[in-house]
Amino acid sequence: MEKLFNNVTRSGVISLVLGILSLVLGITVGVLSVINGALLLKDRTKITF
Repeated sequence: MEKLFNNVTRSGVISLVLGILSLVLGITVGVLSVINGALLLKDRTKITF
């Protein structure tokens, strides 16, 4: 019974850590995308063809 309890606990902790990492990574990528898009829009007047 203790082995099952330890496996469930370990699985829960791993899931929680992966969820937090996914959230942080997603927010980081989103912020960087918004900043990159804003910089592109700001510099579009400097483009000449």
